[in-house]
Amino acid sequence: MGAGSWGTVFAKVLRDAGTEVTLWGRRPGTIESINERRENPDYLPGVELPPGIRATTDPAEALAGADIVALAVPSQTLRANLTVWAPLLPSDAALVSLMKGVELGTTRRMSEVIQEVADVPEERVAAVCGPNLAREIAAGQPGAAVAACSDEETARRIQAACMTPYFRIYTNPDVVGCELGGAVKNVIALCVGIAVGLGFGDSTRAMLMTRGLAEIARLGAALGADEHTFAGLAGMGDLIATCSSPLSRNRTFGENLGRGMTLEQVISVTKQTAEGVKSSEAVLELARKHSVEMPITELVAAVMHHGMSIAEAAALLMSRSPKPERYGV
Repeated sequence: MGAGSWGTVFAKVLRDAGTEVTLWGRRPGTIESINERRENPDYLPGVELPPGIRATTDPAEALAGADIVALAVPSQTLRANLTVWAPLLPSDAALVSLMKGVELGTTRRMSEVIQEVADVPEERVAAVCGPNLAREIAAGQPGAAVAACSDEETARRIQAACMTPYFRIYTNPDVVGCELGGAVKNVIALCVGIAVGLGFGDSTRAMLMTRGLAEIARLGAALGADEHTFAGLAGMGDLIATCSSPLSRNRTFGENLGRGMTLEQVISVTKQTAEGVKSSEAVLELARKHSVEMPITELVAAVMHHGMSIAEAAALLMSRSPKPERYGV
């Protein structure tokens, strides 16, 4: 449900794994192109999709008889979309979040929004997380992800549905840790992108990524996540990919800011959703609810939403009081 870049690529992965796939999208032109030319020109121009992916603009048609429903809309639109789709969901379908964000206003993770709106138990809800840059996976480059679900059988169903020669799926019961890793890394990638745009080198990027991982781990600990999750694909793996690759939307957004573009200018040239921009405030609100210190996230939110200059943010970050380094501190 969602024909953006990752939704389309995940549909390709499922089809390459031998799974029957129906892809829902809201743009008739995109759906027509997928059905007739096997290409999504808006998000993945030049990528040939495998035969057998059926696309539609009708959510009832897309959801009819589905065993697995993968949700791939922007995180802040999930609640509104799922409210419409909930009556159409098959009663035994597994619901899979492909989204990486925290909901504004409620600070709920995407799996929590799904459980609430669809009125389903946590055993039916999973999240697929990991260092998955859509265009690289679309090209068949080796990649991996985690199917996180509290129910092992559900996780294995998802694993079996999308395991291909180029894409491996691991299972993990720690939904909280996997989702937090995916959401917060977008915020850290914005900061890394700003540093790149300012011309700073690998030492600065390594510092921000490492301290960013500490922020993720602190928040995860407060919410009951397994600390080992953050050393895996959904934690460190996703953080490295999103902060290091020029294909990353969030890093690119930050780079443009660092190079001197105004926030309004960057938004106007950004064609796809950079989830960290809106999620930064929701992540910060979640951290404050649990008394978790997240200085990078706090400054990113201040730059994105409260008019703080990049120069002021950098000065504040580097002037924090000294303390010992321990994992998660």
